[in-house]
Amino acid sequence: MPRLEAIDAVGMGFVDAMRRAWDRGDVVAPIDPRLPAAARAALPTEGALQDDDALVVFTSGTSGEAKGVVLTHDAIAASARASNAALGVDDRDSWFACLPLAHIGGLSVVLRALHAETPFSFEDDGATLVSVVPTLLQRMDTSRYRRVLLGGAAAPDGLAPNVVRTYGMTETGSGVAYDGRPLDEVELRVDGAGQIHVRGPMLLRCYLDGTDPKDADGWFATGDAGEIVADVLHVHGRIGDVINTGGEKVWPTAVERALAGAPGVAEIAIAGRADPEWGQRVVAFVVPADAPPTLDALRDVVKQSLPAYCAPKELVLVDALPRTTSGKIRRRDLA
Repeated sequence: MPRLEAIDAVGMGFVDAMRRAWDRGDVVAPIDPRLPAAARAALPTEGALQDDDALVVFTSGTSGEAKGVVLTHDAIAASARASNAALGVDDRDSWFACLPLAHIGGLSVVLRALHAETPFSFEDDGATLVSVVPTLLQRMDTSRYRRVLLGGAAAPDGLAPNVVRTYGMTETGSGVAYDGRPLDEVELRVDGAGQIHVRGPMLLRCYLDGTDPKDADGWFATGDAGEIVADVLHVHGRIGDVINTGGEKVWPTAVERALAGAPGVAEIAIAGRADPEWGQRVVAFVVPADAPPTLDALRDVVKQSLPAYCAPKELVLVDALPRTTSGKIRRRDLA
């Protein structure tokens, strides 16, 4: 029976320790070094492990307690193989690993590189490939990279041609769709309720407690809503995040995209609050730029591209948005 080894996920020291653990037949749990001692102590240290298991990656817990996602060596290889093929990685490429290694977005960069024997570095030293979240995209000059993978949160509109929108999560072993199109060996479907399902060899085997979230046919229900139009997946957001206002459904990510980069907006998050007239009202939580925006100005921007009921009815100025350690907005801490 393999042993679960928790390792601080920092730089090449972590990568080397992970490979040594695999050589011993053990399973690695990457641990975010920013976690306080109490949070580390709360993480499970044992579970339903098997010989082919490679990783237990703890989810970032946007809507509740984090879970340990068990990924096998075969799943890791399938994910890396599909991603490298989609990006056309060859011997001229190298990766800049700038995201936290305790989360699947950053860890998958290293796993892709190891699988294809592609050079990677934790320093920005002329790499051709990088994976970022929207906040980093706004702060980095990404024009010199051949490909930029963008995930982790709602992406802004008007992306440069070298930027690839990714869709995936810890349970899917990282991205399974690039610019809305499934990678090799990935199947996508949307059920009658609008929920996205994924099937493929890169999916988790189970959670650490032994629970397998896949159905009998191997489909994983993501908890995300979306639609497939002309073979392209369009993601609306987490099903639990939808705002029901006056009988209409508003997806926060769509409103956030509309308001990203609006005058006076440095960062934006949308959530719903209880409203006696509308059931819920759309609320904009804004980290202001130099001159804070007005509610009317934000409403005007939204109504240029979305129905009027999507426009916020309340504006809250904040110093910072509540986020997980991987950068995702914690909406339950807003409303």
